[in-house]
Amino acid sequence: MQWSWTVNNASGQSDSEETAGFPMAVHEKKSRWHMQLVWLVPLVAVLIAGGLAAQSIMQRGPTITISFATGEGIEAGKTKIKFKNVDIGVIKSLALSDDHKTVLASAEMSRNASSMLVDDTRFWVVRPRIAGGTVSGISTLISGSHIGMDIGTSQKVRRDFVGLESPPVLASGAPGREFVLRSGNIGSLDIGSPVFFRRLQVGQIVSYALDPDGAGMTVHVFINAPYDRYVTNDTRFWQASGVDVTLDTTGVKVNTESLVSVLIGGLAFETPPDTTNTSEADAKRQFQLFGDRADAMKRHDAIVDKYVLNFNDSVRGLTVGAPIDFRGIVIGEVSAISAHFDPVSKEFSIPVEVNIFPERLVPRGNWQGSIGTKESERRAFADYLVSKGLRAQLRTASLLTGQLYIAIDFFPAAPKATVNWSNPIPQLPTVPGNLQGLQDAIASLVAKLNAIPFEGISKDLRKTMTDADALLNTINTDLAPDAKATLAAAREALNSANRAMQSDSPLQQGTTETMQELSRAAASVRSLADYLQRHPEALIRGKSEDKP
Repeated sequence: MQWSWTVNNASGQSDSEETAGFPMAVHEKKSRWHMQLVWLVPLVAVLIAGGLAAQSIMQRGPTITISFATGEGIEAGKTKIKFKNVDIGVIKSLALSDDHKTVLASAEMSRNASSMLVDDTRFWVVRPRIAGGTVSGISTLISGSHIGMDIGTSQKVRRDFVGLESPPVLASGAPGREFVLRSGNIGSLDIGSPVFFRRLQVGQIVSYALDPDGAGMTVHVFINAPYDRYVTNDTRFWQASGVDVTLDTTGVKVNTESLVSVLIGGLAFETPPDTTNTSEADAKRQFQLFGDRADAMKRHDAIVDKYVLNFNDSVRGLTVGAPIDFRGIVIGEVSAISAHFDPVSKEFSIPVEVNIFPERLVPRGNWQGSIGTKESERRAFADYLVSKGLRAQLRTASLLTGQLYIAIDFFPAAPKATVNWSNPIPQLPTVPGNLQGLQDAIASLVAKLNAIPFEGISKDLRKTMTDADALLNTINTDLAPDAKATLAAAREALNSANRAMQSDSPLQQGTTETMQELSRAAASVRSLADYLQRHPEALIRGKSEDKP
């Protein structure tokens, strides 16, 4: 506190002060908020720092938490979060969860990333991976791992996320449609396995899961645009994984979709050429996933009649799915094979259940006008065919593979039979197969051969051979000398005849002269005949003399 003194020459001055001849001094208090110029510099610095802090706070984005199964490749303060290779955040800290099962990564995001943090946004650690026939994350070998991000489409805001163990196959918003396939097993498929259309890769598998009841698999596939328009309501999907080796009634078949499918598996789809439902399938539509193309492209018939065929032949080589053939046209397939023991006859038989597609027996479009769609009409038609000799028979499809198929044809000589409609599954009559008939013929031939007395024939043959040897000895000793003399005399006679037939032999010359005389005689007779024809009176009068 400073004090100052002032002079008081007016009223209020004391006598003693005036007597002393000095002015009166009074004190004045100075303002405590008086600031010196030197304090302005710190004040400006504080204001600038506050402004920067406020700006930093205003530009700071939200803080999120991402849960990962492991912290491999993640470092606090270094690992970036990127979207389309642009930094939009950084990992600030890592900590274990309360149950010690996951790693919680706290990340600070930029302000412009706030709208990206919705309920279905996905995060994953980008590191080198080989999956689905593709290699990804190679750049991280040099720059290090980072966290990838894919924006969701939900409107619900979210700040805590569960990181994916592997990157998503497709980014959100990719053009195309997703479809659902139902299968009994996954085969060699995996996430990212390709989907082919006419051997062109047009999509991939995005996910798969085991059904809750454990009875099958649900596979989600994504078909890229514009190829998704080729998926119709009647499209068939099948497994094109690896090499498909099929051994059936037509022989051995080897099919494969592409080298990629051989290595990593894949799917293929196609629409049957004769389909009538060509409208495009909606997204998320369910399809059945078949095991191979042949099974997928089978004709799907609306009417299926079940019958049982009772065979006494061996059905070795007959399999479920074997065709039912009518003069080269497949009209059905085998659905089940079993064995049956008849306690009355004490004999075994092989009942074979089959599915018959009656629509294939008539031209397409003429079904109702030919036979009818009612069951009673089809039964009446079956009775008519059986009365005309329609029977089922086992036949060999391939001698190489031993595969069998069932042929349905007419056998007019077959015994009379009828369809047994009283059974739960109607029974069609059968006839023995070609192989069984051949076996019966061979058995009959063997029985006839066994009935031939080969031992007695052998004894008679040996006796005949002995008699033949004795006859030969007799011929050599008794008849051979006489036969030689006779042959010599015959040879001499032939030589004499040959000499007589020579051109210079007397016989030949005499014969020649005789023939000449006969020729002249014949000429004279011919001349006489001509003369008598002209002068028949010469026979009475004689030959007249020629007048001069």
